[in-house]
Amino acid sequence: MADVRTQLVTRVRGMLSHALGAARQRQAVARSELDAARERLARTSRLAARVPDRVDAERRKRIDEINSRSAAQLTELAARAAEAARRQAPGAAGTTWDSWRPTPAVRAEPPGELRIGMVELSGAEPPPALVPLLDLGHVHVSGADRAGCDAVVSTLLLRALGRAAPGALRLTGYDPEHLGGGLAGFAPLATAGLLTFVGPGGLGRLLDDLVDQIRRINETVLAGEYGSLRELAAATGRRPEPWRVAVLLGGDELSRHERGQLDRVVRTGAACGVHLVVRGIALPDEPAVHRIVVDPRLTRLSGCPGLAVRPDPAPPAALVTETCREVAAHVNAGPAPAPFTDLLPPPDRMWQDDSATGLTAPIGDGPQGRPVLLTLGDYPPHALIGGPSGTGKTNLIFAWIGSLAARYSPAELEFYLLDFKEGVSFARLAQGRRDPSWLPHMRLVGINVNTDREFGLALLRFLAEELRRRADAAKRHEVTKLAELRAVDPTGRWPRIVAVVDEFQMLLAGRDAVAREAAELLEDLARRGRSQGIHLVLASQDVRGIEALWGRPALVAQFTLRIALPKALRILAERNDAAQVLPRHHAVVNAESGLAEGNQVARIPSASDWETWSELQHRLWRMRPSDAAPARLFDGDAVPRLDDAPDFAALRPPAAADGTRPGGRPDGTGRGPVALLGEIIDVQARSAVLRLPRAPGRNLAVLGTRVEEACAVLDAAARSLARQHRPGTARFSIACLDPDADPAARALYDRLGPDAAWYDEETMPELMAETAAGLGYGATPGEPHYLLLYAVDAAAGRLASRVGGRTGLEHLRRILHDGPERRSHVLAWWRGVARMRADLGGPASRTDQIGAWVALDVQGGELGSNLYPGSGGPDWYPRPWRGLFFDRAVHRTGQVIIPYGPPR
Repeated sequence: MADVRTQLVTRVRGMLSHALGAARQRQAVARSELDAARERLARTSRLAARVPDRVDAERRKRIDEINSRSAAQLTELAARAAEAARRQAPGAAGTTWDSWRPTPAVRAEPPGELRIGMVELSGAEPPPALVPLLDLGHVHVSGADRAGCDAVVSTLLLRALGRAAPGALRLTGYDPEHLGGGLAGFAPLATAGLLTFVGPGGLGRLLDDLVDQIRRINETVLAGEYGSLRELAAATGRRPEPWRVAVLLGGDELSRHERGQLDRVVRTGAACGVHLVVRGIALPDEPAVHRIVVDPRLTRLSGCPGLAVRPDPAPPAALVTETCREVAAHVNAGPAPAPFTDLLPPPDRMWQDDSATGLTAPIGDGPQGRPVLLTLGDYPPHALIGGPSGTGKTNLIFAWIGSLAARYSPAELEFYLLDFKEGVSFARLAQGRRDPSWLPHMRLVGINVNTDREFGLALLRFLAEELRRRADAAKRHEVTKLAELRAVDPTGRWPRIVAVVDEFQMLLAGRDAVAREAAELLEDLARRGRSQGIHLVLASQDVRGIEALWGRPALVAQFTLRIALPKALRILAERNDAAQVLPRHHAVVNAESGLAEGNQVARIPSASDWETWSELQHRLWRMRPSDAAPARLFDGDAVPRLDDAPDFAALRPPAAADGTRPGGRPDGTGRGPVALLGEIIDVQARSAVLRLPRAPGRNLAVLGTRVEEACAVLDAAARSLARQHRPGTARFSIACLDPDADPAARALYDRLGPDAAWYDEETMPELMAETAAGLGYGATPGEPHYLLLYAVDAAAGRLASRVGGRTGLEHLRRILHDGPERRSHVLAWWRGVARMRADLGGPASRTDQIGAWVALDVQGGELGSNLYPGSGGPDWYPRPWRGLFFDRAVHRTGQVIIPYGPPR
């Protein structure tokens, strides 16, 4: 029992000891963890003590970063807003007053919004504050600061005036309280009709007029095709209507009718360019109304209600007055011409029109901004243009030619242009030395032909021949009109022809053969040309007193298209005086023979200056067909050169040593060599040709006292003859008896070289005797011999002496009579008809041995019946550097020629 008790006690003690050791161990661990926790707590406390300082530093840093970034963004936004404002309000719409000047919007450029001040921004450069007005809406100004309101109104009006072209902005003022005093600075505009004041009680009439303008513009200008004038201008580049701004500065309470009309203007006016600037009258809350509340401390705009605006000061009074005076002066001087580009189709539409049934092209803008078209076809077939000097006749012709040439290719249209007045404006249409381009449609340009009516007659003859050719082709194909001919002969070339004759009355002046034939040809062309696509355009400064035209009513009746420039007389019908009130750069276009009901007023573009025209001409020139040739340019003031003559370039010497070409034809023609004497006044560049075969009378006499011209005729004749002979196969004997002609004769002698022999007064009788001796009957013709005798009549005394049993004059007569058949030809200059007759045997002597002559300063009556067929001589009136050439073997009437100038 005791052992058991002992064992139990021992076991319990062991268990207690073990439990106590475990508890102590856990206590030690807990104490260690407590110490660690206390350390962590202390460390955390220390860290926690430092947290507020770090948090404050981070917060301040972030705040500084945010502030800096916000300031930069604000500056950037302000700069971007200022740049956008400058784009929205360019030039005069946004410039400060110290550098302000008018900068009218060009073409389809919108005028932009208008600056009235600067937006208040702290810490950044303030951007401009803009208000929309022109084409955009209406402006309502309110506020207790009356001076500030007046400054805002003046600012808006002056900036709008500066962005509009002169005359494109019209103001109407209604100021019943101050009777227009609020707009006094703009008063100079009234002298040009750009500012109208409406007195007290006139508001109703003013609003009625504005509503009528809006209705008219919607019906006739926009016509359902465009939604607004701004849209029309952007699409077409034209603005046919001015801006109309009504400035309403207070007044009595509006009636019901006035309120209704005001509301209509507010709703529909901006689209039609009708705008309101209002102070003292309530406007309805419409999107088109922009409100400005003016306050000395804080001005607000309805477009940006959250921002304050600092208004600009009122524009300087002197600036307002001077600007208005300049605008009024510009408008009073007349409207500017329309841009030439308005007449042209888009580049991809050039040369796309067909002229089979006629030619149609715009000539300018009508009052409603729509193009005024000119048509040439079966009706109307021909045109008559009239206008005093300086009214733009040449410009109108350029505009019409350019408008047609841009639409019709050279295969569809050809031009022939003749200008009888002095000047070279139309020369640019042909190829020049400085500018190689030419208008591809132009076939003939004649300038400075005021003294060469024969050239106009040559053009009419050419057109008459072309009319006959076309009529014959139409008969062969059994048709009557050009359109039908082109349909049945598509491979033929049948363009329409437009012949323009400026100052055409010069062609019909006088009562001579030229005027008579020209009038007959004009009448025939006007009557029959329409069916074959030949159209005449006659232009004149004044057609009064042109009997050859107005005495032929059948001729005038064919010119149903009439174009009258300002102050033109007798172009339109007798009682149609529309041209008398035309402004500059305008014309009355009438396709009803001038009757008043056919009037259309067109604003003509500026087309005649080279900068304007050259771009179109160069574009069309680059489009020309590969086989296109330059137009023939005839300048009546220019002296042609033999070296440039096509006929001279075509001359060649014979190919064989025996004087024959292949086939045995002497001189290549069988009719002898030719002498070129000068240029014929003709449509084609042709030379006056004298053939010198072996036939009686093939000699030439040059008659007159003008030394230089006589020498030029002989020089051209000799040089062209020499070109047809190989060296050593022809002789040229030159005898000069006039000291003034000696330099020219010597120069020819030097150019002819070894084939030429020189004779003077002493040796000339020997030349006559030697040449005559070789002409004996039965003698074999030798080599060609050309005797070039300068002022032969001066040797009359020396030739009176005998050489070989005969006088020198007798030898000369025999040479003239027998020489041509033996290849000896005389080309001689006599200084008068009487002197030539004396050398030939006296006043009663025959002149058959002179087969051809060129008369210089010799009146037609002096030539007489022996030299010219018929009685009384030819209709020849001498003029500088012109001659009348007549060849008995060829001509029925004389040819007017221009002697070739001396070689360069």
